[in-house]
Amino acid sequence: MNAPASALLETERLRLRRLERRDLPALLAYRNDPEVARYQGWGDGFSAEQGAAMLEAQTGLEPGTPGAWFRWMMEEKATAAVVGDVAMCVAAEDTRQAELGFTLAREHQGRGLAAEAVRAVLGWAFGELALHRVVAVTDARNDAAAALLQRIGFRREAHFIQNVWYKGAWGDEFLFAMLRSEWR
Repeated sequence: MNAPASALLETERLRLRRLERRDLPALLAYRNDPEVARYQGWGDGFSAEQGAAMLEAQTGLEPGTPGAWFRWMMEEKATAAVVGDVAMCVAAEDTRQAELGFTLAREHQGRGLAAEAVRAVLGWAFGELALHRVVAVTDARNDAAAALLQRIGFRREAHFIQNVWYKGAWGDEFLFAMLRSEWR
């Protein structure tokens, strides 16, 4: 699979780049915001140790590596501020398919930055990697994420009822998908 050597993707307003040690304070800040973490699977807190482990796991990893989540940091070009991250994992059992996810700091939500980042990753995934299908899973209560995915062109394929034990209770999830033939 051809991955950009630098793992750099650019949009009009964003630079999507590798996670670096200097990103840990911003990563910890937005991942520990209760409103940001509300629908995420990392529990009630994201520790410095978890951040360091994430950084270590990303070291030397190339985007598109089957079975491994690659995380791009969303850096706003105008300010160089880290505003969130978008991640993708090419399926180990079928390298023509992948899953993606995204997290955005609360103060940067509502500006279209997550959609811009997801579109860039999809363009790379369907173009450079020639993937057949990309899916995204979200908490069924996360209306903002569901709306964003549908605006981009994902279709909701499934509503899983109480399929995940999540923060002390059973939760529902939506599965969204897009085929390369549907990508604009």
